Amino acid sequence: MKHRIVVLGAGYAGTYVAGTLARRLSPADVEITVVNAEPDFVQRLRLHQLAAGQEIEARKLADVFAGTQVRVRLARVTAVDPERRVVAVADTDGGGGGGEIGYDTLCYALGSHVADHGVPGVAEHAFDVTSLPSALRLRERLDRLEGAGGGGRVVVVGDGLTGIETATEIAESRPGLALTLVARGELGAALSPGARGHLRRACERLGITVLEHTCVEAVEAARVRCAGGAVLEVDATVWTAGFTVSPIAADSGLKVTDGGQIVVDRTMRSLSHPAIYAAGDSAHAIGDNGRPLPMSCASAGYTGRQVVDAVVARLTGRRVTHTRLSYLGNHISLGRRDGIIQLVDGQARAKPSYVGGRKAARVKSGILKGSLWAASHPTFGLPVRRRRLAATPVAATEKAVV
Repeated sequence: MKHRIVVLGAGYAGTYVAGTLARRLSPADVEITVVNAEPDFVQRLRLHQLAAGQEIEARKLADVFAGTQVRVRLARVTAVDPERRVVAVADTDGGGGGGEIGYDTLCYALGSHVADHGVPGVAEHAFDVTSLPSALRLRERLDRLEGAGGGGRVVVVGDGLTGIETATEIAESRPGLALTLVARGELGAALSPGARGHLRRACERLGITVLEHTCVEAVEAARVRCAGGAVLEVDATVWTAGFTVSPIAADSGLKVTDGGQIVVDRTMRSLSHPAIYAAGDSAHAIGDNGRPLPMSCASAGYTGRQVVDAVVARLTGRRVTHTRLSYLGNHISLGRRDGIIQLVDGQARAKPSYVGGRKAARVKSGILKGSLWAASHPTFGLPVRRRRLAATPVAATEKAVV
């Protein structure tokens, strides 16, 4: 019987893991199934652009995995039973079915979604850009505001990278809308002084009103209520104040952090269930600097590579090697013609220098194109060395490596 590898999620981490495993393991010994709710590979890094009114490329997962022998199951994951080694799913392809998918090795890469932090009204009234459907809903709302004669009031809550990129993209693409960015602390607090100044100038150039040191206490259909009694009249609220993961891992009995991320060893294997690996935002991975890797596309790449190397090594009876787990910095787009590249030191603190302007925008554009190409061609450039499985794979028996 073939060894069953199931990959949950087909984002940046999941597509890489599934495609690369198919390239490196013999199809005579393994079968690989990818479970994903959407039929397309979604460029999450560019969903704020889609919401702003731009077109972004999407590739069908069937095309991405063509010729790899990877099976694609269009379904939403509802539960994982690690004792029985099955995943419960509900099909999303219109068939109305569901059922269970058995596995021998599971890669959990379901990513993250918006976190409301318990603020009333976020789920009911706010928009977000963490998924394709939510970005399209925001785009439709912004289209209606512009179609009504312009002048609509849009508030973006959250001054992290997603909030900054969303606010600047909408302001540049839809200049008829009045844009306000709400920052809980100082705008760009994690950036170097020079980069913070560049960010402020970009917001001024784009006509974005910035409210710093402002805490949102409630979101209503046409208002945002802030601490201290301040009220913002709005036509659309975009919530970008943090991300969280699905409760599925915690509900399944896996060892997780307080935030729900799967606690893994240095090889991305679950500390509680050795047949399960985690990659991307779903994993609580400690980087080479001793700090948890941030939720990001770069982290998805690093953790995905480690998962592949660990799974291949253990299934084929080889020594597991450690891949790099680095956090080098951030690339921030400020519309289509401006940006910031901010590198960090070994303690994740911003280095004094930064790169801004068109050069940074071109670098970020190149990163986006490269990420799409890599995700759309997960096996390109890899040697065809489909290894046979060892007589006694150690994937589920070896002790965890901390």
